[in-house]
Amino acid sequence: MLICPICSEALHQLDNGVQCPQGHRFDRARQGYLNLLPVQHKKSRDPGDNAAMVEARRRFLDAGHYAPLARRLAELAAERSPSRWLDIGCGEGYYTARLAEALPAADGYALDISREAVKRACRRAPQLTWLVASMARIPLADASCDLLASVFSPLDWQEASRLLAPGGGLLRMGPTREHLLELRGRLYDEVRDYDDEKHLALIPPGMQLAHSETLCYPLQLDSAEARADLLAMTPHGWRANAERRAKVIEESFEVRVAIRYDWIVKL
Repeated sequence: MLICPICSEALHQLDNGVQCPQGHRFDRARQGYLNLLPVQHKKSRDPGDNAAMVEARRRFLDAGHYAPLARRLAELAAERSPSRWLDIGCGEGYYTARLAEALPAADGYALDISREAVKRACRRAPQLTWLVASMARIPLADASCDLLASVFSPLDWQEASRLLAPGGGLLRMGPTREHLLELRGRLYDEVRDYDDEKHLALIPPGMQLAHSETLCYPLQLDSAEARADLLAMTPHGWRANAERRAKVIEESFEVRVAIRYDWIVKL
């Protein structure tokens, strides 16, 4: 299942890590994850979300604000009954843990390029195989997965196609143009619109959209900590000016949560 990120040969389990026939060895961290991100594949010293962003997201999600989103994601995954699945861009593992609960008999994998995120994520579901790895060079074998989950994450479509077995599919969860519209309106003079279906044009040959649905609900942000954490876990935390960010944190308000789920199958 796992392949070497350097030579692409199969990785075999050792006492405290994995190794390929070429002798490339990767030790398991004390938290339980494997770091399969070689230094030559990094674009910075410590890529991905930093500890502050990861902790903000952990607090916000553990407070239950997005619990309906995680519940529906898990339901959709369970309907597909995969035998092996991968969460691409798992972050600090909130959604991954819900997937693991919904798929107890399946072989589960999760990866993120952020070591800080994976260090925290693997505590949520130790039974999974947790990886620090590049989403552009996923260290899993061709056609090895029945289900891929991509939650609020960039996606390499060619990698997704390579990883999926025929009949398997990608479960993508992402924002619609209505998502957090009130927050964006408070932060910017002009709120840019975008096409909810823009990503569908990127689907490679051999894959097609089989199902799509949207989940929407109002979310009252009464806590200053919740408002600060929501800002910190999104690009708005550094895109908007400091004065407007401070004002958002000071005042209670309601936002719309509006998320689209797509099930895209490999033919």
